[in-house]
Amino acid sequence: MKDIYIEKEREISVIADVDVLVCGGGPAGVGAAIRAARLGVSVMVVEMLDCLGGMATSGMMSHYTGDSSSSVMREIFIRTREKCDVLGYDDGNMHGDLAAIHHEAQKIALDELTDESGVKKLYYTKVCDVIRDGNKVAGVIVENKSGRGLIKAKIVIDSTGDGDVAFLAGVPYCKGRESDGKMQPATLMFKVGGVDYSRAVFPPTFETEVPTEKGELQALGKSILPFPAGHVLLYRQPTPGTVCCNMTNALDVDATDAFSVSKATEQCRAQIPYIIDFLHKYAPGYENCWLMSAGSLIGIRETRHFEGEARLEKEDILSARYYEDWVVRKAYFNLDVHNMTGNGLDVTGVQHKFTQQKPYTIPYGCLIPKNVDNLFLSGRNISGSHIAHSSFRAMPICMAIGEAAGVAAALFVKNDLSSSKVVNVKDIQKIVGDD
Repeated sequence: MKDIYIEKEREISVIADVDVLVCGGGPAGVGAAIRAARLGVSVMVVEMLDCLGGMATSGMMSHYTGDSSSSVMREIFIRTREKCDVLGYDDGNMHGDLAAIHHEAQKIALDELTDESGVKKLYYTKVCDVIRDGNKVAGVIVENKSGRGLIKAKIVIDSTGDGDVAFLAGVPYCKGRESDGKMQPATLMFKVGGVDYSRAVFPPTFETEVPTEKGELQALGKSILPFPAGHVLLYRQPTPGTVCCNMTNALDVDATDAFSVSKATEQCRAQIPYIIDFLHKYAPGYENCWLMSAGSLIGIRETRHFEGEARLEKEDILSARYYEDWVVRKAYFNLDVHNMTGNGLDVTGVQHKFTQQKPYTIPYGCLIPKNVDNLFLSGRNISGSHIAHSSFRAMPICMAIGEAAGVAAALFVKNDLSSSKVVNVKDIQKIVGDD
């Protein structure tokens, strides 16, 4: 018999009542919150960590890769640069590349931009449950150091990445690859200092070959680093002599399982000393590098794919499809599928050899979950296939998805609509299309 404990029923307080509740403060959540608040509705973000930005800050991602029509993203780039001028920034490393992330500067920039927009924030707070009024989401139960509390909202935006709100609300979904449920591997980013930029190599993709005196660097990584690590991805950073390393690797991770993601985090962290030793011995310019810090958030590429009123497919990206009911445009990224049985790219993944150079659009229906109302999907949890997801999960695209969700949510509130499904797409386009 299963060992269980019946928790006692208890009363919880309503701790907030807002127009729009954004769950998750990563790139999608930031885009949603700023856009909605600027349209004059009350907005709150709940975030389980201590800052906004998600993988861009807590996850120590090296840079924004891919592109979209997101205007908020470009504001973040400019504000981050302004903060860097105060905090210490060496633009000579980056040749003016605004997409590279100074993590601490970006945390401050995101705080400022959301404060100026009127967004309320609640950090160290996790979503625990959803309350529904029929098929409509009416609020979210959260928990933090103050205990459990209910946040009422006219509409909720799920920007949790894994789709925790949609899951709790009962939206149908599948995990990972359609054929077998396998999900892309996880990575813990880390940063090293002491790199000699005059000699250093910066392989940006799995497909980048780097000849050295001791052999080709990617081949050396595959043969020397402990499996499943093995690829070499190194990225310039704004601060002198620092490099972000995208080189740890954990397979068969289910980030919706706390035990699985805990094991993956520890596994990735254990690979870091071996990777730094490898860099010392085999990577030009890294002979004296040292570990500065590792992310406080492991990079999860894939979990739940929810069913929506529409679904983005691989063919939509490869054909640069234009949807008349678009809410995201100018979305662009390759098919970035990491190897689910080892290191490097999966056979379905294409990076620098990706030949499709035109941007695609994302229709409104991909943000609208089936069977549940007053809830928007936002970010990598929108409705799309495993392969399509490998493109739209890029942070610039997630931020644009969030902006669309934020605008739709604000229009829903301001027009006192009965369902999120009846928001006029043309009205959304007028706002996000002005950028």
